[in-house]
Formats: sequence, structure tokens, C-alpha cells
Amino acid sequence: MTTVDVPAGFAGPNDAAPVSRPVITHDVVIVGAGFGGLTMAAQLKQAGVRDFLILEEGPEVGGVWRENTYPGCSCDVPAHLYCFAFDPYRDARVRYPDQREILTYMREVTDRNGLRAHLRCDSAVVAADYSDTDRTWTLTTSTGELIRAEAVVWALGQLHRPSVPRLPGSETFGGRAFHSARWDHSADLSGQIAVVGTGSSAAQMIPELARVAAGVTVYQRSPSWVLPKPAASFGPLSRRALARVPGLHELYRAGIHHAADLVLAPIMRAGWSARPAELVARAHLRRQVRDRALRAALTPDYRIGEKRILLDSGFYPALTQPHVELVTDRIDGLGPEGIRTVDGTERRADVIVWATGFRASEFLAGVRIRGRGGVDLHERWRDAGRPTAFYGLAVPGFPNLFMIAGPHSFTPSNSNPSVKHHQARYIMRCLALSADRGAPVEVTESAMARYLDRLDHGLARTVWCDGVARAWWKRADGTITNAWPGTVGEFEDAIVGSDPAESFANAPDREFARRTT
Repeated sequence: MTTVDVPAGFAGPNDAAPVSRPVITHDVVIVGAGFGGLTMAAQLKQAGVRDFLILEEGPEVGGVWRENTYPGCSCDVPAHLYCFAFDPYRDARVRYPDQREILTYMREVTDRNGLRAHLRCDSAVVAADYSDTDRTWTLTTSTGELIRAEAVVWALGQLHRPSVPRLPGSETFGGRAFHSARWDHSADLSGQIAVVGTGSSAAQMIPELARVAAGVTVYQRSPSWVLPKPAASFGPLSRRALARVPGLHELYRAGIHHAADLVLAPIMRAGWSARPAELVARAHLRRQVRDRALRAALTPDYRIGEKRILLDSGFYPALTQPHVELVTDRIDGLGPEGIRTVDGTERRADVIVWATGFRASEFLAGVRIRGRGGVDLHERWRDAGRPTAFYGLAVPGFPNLFMIAGPHSFTPSNSNPSVKHHQARYIMRCLALSADRGAPVEVTESAMARYLDRLDHGLARTVWCDGVARAWWKRADGTITNAWPGTVGEFEDAIVGSDPAESFANAPDREFARRTT
């Protein structure tokens, strides 16, 4: 790391007037300290790169697992699969971890691998500008600090910008109202609680809220397909085996990874496992909900796989309790005392919890990013009609700028930390190529076009394209923005088979650009 002075007269995006101030420089800057950012940092450290910085806007590592602290928050992917490849999970007790266990694990990994020395928290990045002259990036933080880097890796994730509906009368509501990812721990939950949404977060919190609240009203837009979730902890035999048999952790991890690709992924394509999965989901609903009217309201009218499948065994029983009500009428607005539906009924609420998901399709929202020639990344995506990136990690015209968990790199059927691991490894190959060539590199338009052809062909085979369900990885107009249409194994094969030397070109310097215009 070095420090240089900003030329006199430079003004960042937050400056009221030109100032002179120092610029901190690093070889690589990673933005975000969730699973993606820490994975990238570990790859750099293992490769012997010492001069890198991790910028995190929050007070600690963890990403969504730091932000989501609602009651019952847990992971529906087994712990042995939802973990870092460079420091895998090895607890012989826990099959499905809760939020606190995951956050503790992430903190321990950060410390164990010496990543905290590179971490700076409470540092939000609001702008990134590429210089055609010196071919480096300058990041601007929310405090106006300038950080220069030869390469930038954005690892902001997809599920951290809460989506809260704008409803008439919201300003008149007299109780507490907050999003599930911004939980208000000072709120009194003993009264009447309204939960808007029936996705994964809602399904996890509703049983917990039903234990303490006088009443819980659940507002459902559309039901989800729900498969039964095994116990959160391993049984005594499994615990002893995992603790004593060498290599069993690795074997178990490999088994559930391949099982997800072989059994769950085909559901997204209406493949062989879709019908059996639907039968299991229907049997699960029928076994846990005896009331026919309630069961009918909880039965989806779309194909399984069109939106996220829930893995849960406590949601349905909570809805059958006498002090829990499921409302399927559309919400019309809010009043001083509660929520009003289109039939004119107003139900009282002391607390409203918006379990309404995230603005997942707004990649890198709130950050201005300008690449070669001052091209704005968000304008490029807007002109294209959708956000796109080469395997979710690079965009033409933005040299040595990479993403982890960018567009079309989310898997609904396996472990996303695995996808991020493959992306980080590929970014390391790109950085090595840049070092060998002595110049920043960027993915070519032709490589991007070939990738998009493959992507669109894969998307066309999924149930998402012509599906009627509103999945969070789709825009309201049906454009798919987040999901990868294949298996994690297919993603790995594709990205390993893509040679950066063939797909990435040197970024032209200013002199070259002037000579060719």
C-alpha cells in the first residue's frame, strides 16, 4: 500500500469544491465482506498477493448473515455445503445452521485465515472511475475518501437491498413497521403481528412469532411449494461417524453437492425429478394441514421450480394454530391501526413485518461505475435491456473490474458459495493474465456474445421463461436477471473451460485509443 497526493483541483462526486487530499493505493480492492468477498480475499492470500484491501460498509463481516437477525433465521442448505471451499465446515453436530452459527463461522474463518488484517469496516463505496490515462480505478467512499487500485472486485451479493412496498396510508400507521432484514429488536412482539409475505424468511419467522404473539396475521400473495426439512442437528450415530471416520466430512459434502445437481436442478427444467418433488410437496402439505380450505389456499397453481422452493417443516403447523390467520386477499393500503385489504376489511396490527424480499435485480445499485471512456455501467445495462456479465463476473469496457455474484450467477438448487468459489478462481486467472501482459484486461464483446447465446439457450429450457409465478430472480416484465439456468457442475465446467487468454483482451491505453479514432 502506498499513499499519493490527489492533483490540485480534483473533485470527487461528493465534493462541494475542489480539494487536495491523499489517495491510498492498493493492488486489488474487494468491495464486500460476505461469502464472496472473503472467498476472493482468501484466493489472493493463497496466491501470495499481499497488497489488497477489503472494504465493508457494515460494522463486521457476514453480509446477509450479519443483516438478517429475525427470529428463526437459518439456512436451508446443509452446513457442509454452505461453506467456504478453502476452509470447509466440520461441525459434526449441525446439519442446518442458524444465522448465529453461520456468522460465527464466517468470523472464525476471517481470523483463522489472516483476512482481518486486510479488512476495513464501515466503509461504503459510492463511486468507481477508471482512468484511461494511468489505467487504474479510483474508488470514492461515502466519506469522500479516495482509494486507487489496479483491480476491483465487487462482492456485494444480491440479497441485501430490502424491497418494501409503497402502499397508500403507510405514513398513517401508528405501530412499528420494518423489513425482515432490518429487524427492530426493541419492538414488542406480544401483541398482534402482521407478516406480509410467505417466502423463505416469513416461513422461518412465523413459527417463532406465533410462540410469543397474541395473534399473527399472514398476508400471502402467492403460495410456495414446500418440501420437508430434515432435523437441524445430526443424530447420535451420524455425529459419532463424522467425528471419528477420516474423510467422512468430505464424502458427505461431495454427496450432497452431487445430489443437488442430480435431483434438485432438473426441477428447474421440468426434468425427471419435478413430478416426484411435487408429489412429496403435496403429501407434506396434506400431512401437516388438515383443513381443506387452508390447504387449498396454500397449494400453488404453478409448476414446481418456477419460484424458489422452500425447505421447511415448521411453517405449515404454525399456520394451523387458532391465533394465526392466513389472508390471501390483496392489500389495498394501511390505516392508523393496521392493514386494509381490497375487500374492505381492516385487520389490526401492532407490528408489521415486511417479509417482501429484496431488490435483487438492481445489481450494484447506489454505486456509480464508469469504465473506459467514461461509459456508465448502469447505462450500459439499461441500454441492453437487462444486466449481464460474462459468467456473472466481467463486462466489456470495464478493465480489471470483476464481480462475484453478478447477473445470472445465482443457483436456486445448490450452494451459492460454490459458485462464488469458481468465480473467484477465474478472477485469479484474469489477474494473472493481466500481470503477465502488463496491462489491465477486459472481456471481449465477441466472448460476451458467445456467452449470452449459451445463457439464453439455457434459460429457454427452464420453467422460468414461460412461468406464471413471480420469482425474485425475475423482473415484473418476466426478464430473468439473477439465476443461472444449469447445475453448479455445469457452471464449473463452463468457467474452467473458458480460457481468459482467449476471452479477455488488453485494455487499450489512451494513446492507442487516440490513434485508432
